[in-house]
Amino acid sequence: MPAGKHLLGMPKGNHIFGTAKVGEKGQIVIPKEARQLFHIQPGDTLLILGDEENGIVITKPEVMHDLASQILGNLKKRENQGD
Repeated sequence: MPAGKHLLGMPKGNHIFGTAKVGEKGQIVIPKEARQLFHIQPGDTLLILGDEENGIVITKPEVMHDLASQILGNLKKRENQGD
């Protein structure tokens, strides 16, 4: 499994994969190590999120689905605890 580039003091599991240039058509190349680590294959769909102050996040849609399910599950638990 690829390790990515680590900086001293960076928490385990966090990686810096380098930089990517934006091509004329707005395309970027995701570094090979990142594609391998996150199992990104040609034809996969990625979700692009943006915040004007903090930047862009690129992730697999399943990550957001899982996060939403977790949040909704926690909300349901809180509602049940209030009964």
